[in-house]
Amino acid sequence: MFYGAVVWDPWLIVSQIVCLLCLYYLTLGLFMAVLVSARVPRMSLVYLFDFSTLVTSTVTGWCAIASFLLSSLAGAGYLFHLIERAKKCLDFSATLYIIHLFICIIYGGWPSSITWWVVNITSLALMSFLGKRLCIRRELQEIPIARLRSDV
Repeated sequence: MFYGAVVWDPWLIVSQIVCLLCLYYLTLGLFMAVLVSARVPRMSLVYLFDFSTLVTSTVTGWCAIASFLLSSLAGAGYLFHLIERAKKCLDFSATLYIIHLFICIIYGGWPSSITWWVVNITSLALMSFLGKRLCIRRELQEIPIARLRSDV
């Protein structure tokens, strides 16, 4: 983890975004499988990408909301391990959720549910804030310097 001269590497950025997206959706799918699949007869992509599943009037909706929030917590850990820089956490989090918005628009149309917007903006803030906090803690650690000669 050397933070010397910054070199702009678009392939690194794209690969980090792809890895972050894959890990996020894998985690979201896992949480959905654990929390939602016990309540519905058949799991499908509707629970990941359709805004109408995030409702506060049913237990299944609350389980889906919890899945999104827990996935954002895991996403903070992914930012900590993949991105490693506090100043980039908001950029990568926002990119992830903008791509998620586009996928949701393609899948089920414009999200007209206020609950969907609240859950996703809260998840974005949670992921960005916690990821940034974890990265700052790492960046502020002391750098151990080994002695070159022993004390006489």
